[in-house]
Amino acid sequence: MSRLAGVTDALYPLLRPLIFKLDAEVAHHLGMASLRFAERSGLLRLAFPEDELISPIEVMGLKFPNRIGLAAGLDKEGNTIDALGRLGFGFVEIGTITPRPQAGNPKPRLFRLVPHEAIINRMGFNNPGIDAGVENVRRSKSFRGIIGFNIGKNKDTPNENAADDYLACLRKAYGVADYIAVNLSSPNTPGLRDLQGAEASARLLETLKKEQQKLSAEHGKNVPLLFKVAPDLDEAHIRDLSRVFLDGGLDGLIATNTTLDRDAVRGHRYAEEAGGLSGRPVQAKSTEVLRQFSSHLGARIPIIGVGGISSLEDAREKIAAGASLVQIYTSLIYQGPALVRKIARGL
Repeated sequence: MSRLAGVTDALYPLLRPLIFKLDAEVAHHLGMASLRFAERSGLLRLAFPEDELISPIEVMGLKFPNRIGLAAGLDKEGNTIDALGRLGFGFVEIGTITPRPQAGNPKPRLFRLVPHEAIINRMGFNNPGIDAGVENVRRSKSFRGIIGFNIGKNKDTPNENAADDYLACLRKAYGVADYIAVNLSSPNTPGLRDLQGAEASARLLETLKKEQQKLSAEHGKNVPLLFKVAPDLDEAHIRDLSRVFLDGGLDGLIATNTTLDRDAVRGHRYAEEAGGLSGRPVQAKSTEVLRQFSSHLGARIPIIGVGGISSLEDAREKIAAGASLVQIYTSLIYQGPALVRKIARGL
């Protein structure tokens, strides 16, 4: 590790109280802009040597530089990939991105639950639209890892037409993405989670797999197709979805998204805010859902474990539960970039 990285790691805990005095969404945009500036100026290259975290693993036919990735939701536009890659991530998942640009839900829509190292968000797929997202990915230059493209439907698209939105995104993202993740599980788009029903997800998977085959022949490459599911699923639902995924030839699963459960944060002033809860409180719930999916899917469908990873031990627990790869987001906000390298080295 470089000396500058050590300074950065030491500074973040000192800066965090100042950052947390800002509105959460303002701090987010300021932080992302600062990362892009640090990348353009060369500071990140000095702080974080590229080759110190290389420990390749092959999953879904893709070679990942290491096991730790950034979950969707932080880089919604795909315009900070190079900077985030410098922090040590083996893969970066951008989005969620929809066919048309949308502003998302009214503000405020992002809340920190600091004692719990948690966040509640109801952002609502705010993003610049698929055309801008694809162009942003094309502009990334230095990142040598894997780029995931998380896609969703527009808020005003009824569920019966949701496949059209996913197809539009799949077609446009296919040429620049290493894998494509279909978001069925955000709690912040009305009715979206209904697409996780066994019949609805089977129909959608069949439609997308047919298009994937056409695009594979057209582009001369196979881009794996993944579904991202919620942690708020019971055993019967997990069993039924697992059969759908196996029968439909799903390439990978991301388990899990944010939760609607508030039991772990009862009493906090933001506990009743609408939206999805992420961070430490979702760790156990997310890992149990991952474990149940793994028991049905075995080694046939790789799983990316995400939800509440705040330490190397948490990441190892996801791997032990059946994950091939892991992702973080909320813990990066609370602990800073040192956590990325700690997990990458430990795994």
